[in-house]
Parts: sequence; C-alpha cells; structure tokens
Amino acid sequence: MRVWALPLALLALVACVTYSVAYRRSAEEPPVIVPLRQVSVDPAQLAKRLASMQAGWPRSRKFDCARLKCVALTFDDGPGEHTGRLLDLLSARDVRATFFVIGQMVAADRGGLLTRRIVDEGHEIGNHSWSHPPLAALSHEAVHRELKYTDDIVEHLTGVRMRVMRPPYGATDDGVAAETRREGLAQILWNVDTLDWRDRAAPTVAKRACEAKPGSIVLLHDIHRSTVDAMPAVLDTLSRKGFTFVTVSELYGKTPLPGRTYTSR
Repeated sequence: MRVWALPLALLALVACVTYSVAYRRSAEEPPVIVPLRQVSVDPAQLAKRLASMQAGWPRSRKFDCARLKCVALTFDDGPGEHTGRLLDLLSARDVRATFFVIGQMVAADRGGLLTRRIVDEGHEIGNHSWSHPPLAALSHEAVHRELKYTDDIVEHLTGVRMRVMRPPYGATDDGVAAETRREGLAQILWNVDTLDWRDRAAPTVAKRACEAKPGSIVLLHDIHRSTVDAMPAVLDTLSRKGFTFVTVSELYGKTPLPGRTYTSR
C-alpha cells in the first residue's frame, strides 16, 4: 500500500488557527503506513536514541517553573525544509522546544532524519494528526486513525511513544478528548499565537512571540522560513528578559494528563 504524501508546498499553506465545528462527519481512511527503510547512524547517535527509548523520555531537566520565568516554544506542521535550520539555532543556544509533527510530513521526511534528530537532540515530540483535519469534525474512528497512524510512524522511526498532541486548528470537543485519553495523549493548546502562518514577516513574528509571559505556550510553525528567520531575535530577546526555555512537559514538571486540555501553566 502507498503512503499519503501531499506536496510539501501544499501542506505549507495549511494554517493552524482556532477553528470550531459543531458537527461530525466520516473521513477518508488514511492508508496503512509502510515501514520506512532504516538508515545507518554512527555509534554516538545510536547511544542517544537508545537512551531516549528508556521510560520517562524526555527526561525533565527539573526546572521549577513555579519559581522560574518559563516559556514553552512549540512548533507545528513539520518536519519540513526549514526544520533543520531551526534545530541548528536551538542547538547553538542549548534550547529545548516541543514539535507537534504531522504524520504525512514525517512519512515524507527522507529516512526520518529530521524526526530522529528532534528526538536525539532532546526536544519533545508531539502528535499533530496524520493529515491535519479539524478533528472535532470527524467520526471517532477517523480521529483514532489520525492519531494512531502518526503515533505509530513516530515510534517506528524513533522508539518514542508520544505523550502530547495538538489538535489541528485547536478544534477539539468531548469526543476528541475521549479519543486522546484512550491514546494516552494530552491536548496542548496555546496562549500566545504568533499568527506566523498569516504574517510571513520575521520582525512581526518575533514581536508577537516576545509578548510571552511566565508559563506561556507559544504557537509557531517550523514549515515557514520567516518563522525560523525570527527565532534568533525571539531567543535573544526572551533570554534577556530572564526566560527559561522548556518543553511542554517540563513546563508542568511532569507529563500532562491524557485527554486533558492545557493552554498555559
């Protein structure tokens, strides 16, 4: 069977804006994932991957966000062509973030290299569905498929079972909450929306991201060049303000509870 693979340029146009729906419909079933060919890695990379597979990944760095000015930067819709440069920027500053990946984009990631790198470099990885539909508009069975197929391909590539998810467009309801609970996923929304999908200007994106308060979850998209261009200013400005960059789970001091919805600390 073949894997769905929409052109990256088309997926890059998808906007993660708040979207509410009051009905359910059936969705075309995403295809069964065909296991991807494994690629060779050097011993150091393998050691990191094996460590990441242990219980409790990602390991908390024990930040006390009740006292510190913590902020969680989150990136949706990848991995894409700009994700590698973003990872370089974060690595250079020893910053950890949370990446909510789309299953189709993971399947299109050559050999899963970017997906593995997200995990290897200590970032948190989360489920953003297989094909980016408004989950609250789908049947329970379709929601299950959207989440499970993405969970399965990420676990196949990295050995990590995801514990957080972000509903596309922020579209959720009781049915989605029930399905995420069954799948062991907490729903992570946001309280700072940079609107970077709409306004493709790095200074504008940076200004909005830097409006974060202690405990904020910032919504960004690593599929946009302008967002990655904005990141040096975001990281430098928030650092000068005394913020500590954490993953979503680190923000709460533990893995968020499955099915529950979070918008900030």
